[in-house]
Amino acid sequence: MFEPVIAPSGTLLGLLQRGRGDGTLHALTAPRPEALEALNHCVLRDPRHDWQVENRSLYYARLFLDLNGELDEIEAHLFGAEDVLDADESRTGLALAVLGHLASYGRRDALELLRRYAAHGSNWAWALDELALRDDDAGLRALAAPVLARFPADPEGDAELAVTVRDAFEPRPWRLWAEDPRESIATRVRAAHETGCFDRWQRQMRPAGPRPGWSVQAVFEWAQQGLERGAALHVPAARCLTAVAGPEDRAEIIQAAKDGGDGARCTALRYLADGNDPDAFGLIESAVATGSTVVADAAVDAFERMRSLAAVHQARGWARRPDALGAAAGRVLACRGGAQDRDLVLTALREAVRGDGPDAPTLWTLVDGTGRLGIACAAPVLRHIYRETASSHLRGRAARALAATDPSFATGFAVECLWDCEETTREIAARHAETGDARVVERLRRLAADPAEEAEVQTAVRSRIGPEETAV
Repeated sequence: MFEPVIAPSGTLLGLLQRGRGDGTLHALTAPRPEALEALNHCVLRDPRHDWQVENRSLYYARLFLDLNGELDEIEAHLFGAEDVLDADESRTGLALAVLGHLASYGRRDALELLRRYAAHGSNWAWALDELALRDDDAGLRALAAPVLARFPADPEGDAELAVTVRDAFEPRPWRLWAEDPRESIATRVRAAHETGCFDRWQRQMRPAGPRPGWSVQAVFEWAQQGLERGAALHVPAARCLTAVAGPEDRAEIIQAAKDGGDGARCTALRYLADGNDPDAFGLIESAVATGSTVVADAAVDAFERMRSLAAVHQARGWARRPDALGAAAGRVLACRGGAQDRDLVLTALREAVRGDGPDAPTLWTLVDGTGRLGIACAAPVLRHIYRETASSHLRGRAARALAATDPSFATGFAVECLWDCEETTREIAARHAETGDARVVERLRRLAADPAEEAEVQTAVRSRIGPEETAV
């Protein structure tokens, strides 16, 4: 999947791509053709940087309902020639998820489109999962034959079917088909299910990795072998060391942390840091200065995980370093520092935004820490991150931090957050938005009555308005 191109935050398209509440509010006041064009652009060209964790589908589905949007462009996208050429689920996943929500709201055209795509589309498994949550038994039974026809009736096809049944995200259709009155369908699905269960049992009986009785050196070798295969195993290897290493092995582990191979060095650094070894700080600093990129990254990560008071004290000394270890020190103070560390955390926040922009990964921890420490003078930076980041998760963290630091949050960003794409952000807004705004009261009532809304959001809503106000 290509990196999405995000429009400026001041445009309707940019707001909708980010999933901001202001995107919905602006779309509802814009000319309808313009709003639908921007909405379809988002649904057909997934704007999320991490489509597996960021939410957009319910946000876009609600706007489709508000605009009474047609599904012609989604249909053309799903059934175009590109669907055969590009089977990557990220191409169609967002559109299918939007259709799923629309179907749950009673849009029959969305349900029919999902059924057709499950029968004929490349990303049929995703469509089937959406239908598993929303379609009736009759609709799912009608899909049994076209779905099973995708798997040839030969050993290779049966093996592929068994894997599909075993790994199905939503098992309801397969369980239904296993009891299908058509014997040819039921027999084949039951056989696939039994084969998948046997495969899972075999994998459990043949675990890979360390065994009881391994030596420290054997654990190091296992970590190195994983690194050579492209698998970073130093974290589980460090846990193995906890089980197999004794006091007499400390010298060997220290030596590996100083000049061992990359796999052994990463493992030893993680083990020593997790155990709060007194030599860990010096070894971590040396690894950042002299180690490979893999070793330096592992050293920084090991330090950032340390929970001791000594680690916090060390972070105060490293926080002004202009390197990865200095950035990690800022995050340690954000997570575990005290009031005396506010200036260091604020400096780290400003430097991260100035140097790496509003989407820098380090901002997640720094923004949380800013809110935890109540750094009121950070509010302007937090507002900038809120407006500009393309990550809806980071925006939600910025909203939470603003709620703790910015007195204007309740009458400002909290209002638009009631329409945000992330349920955690809507929950924050439901707890803080000023109800003197008529839009807020109406939105709270709508969220309370919406069956698609998350329970946590509705709980927050009901803490603000009485039962008589939630009636539809």
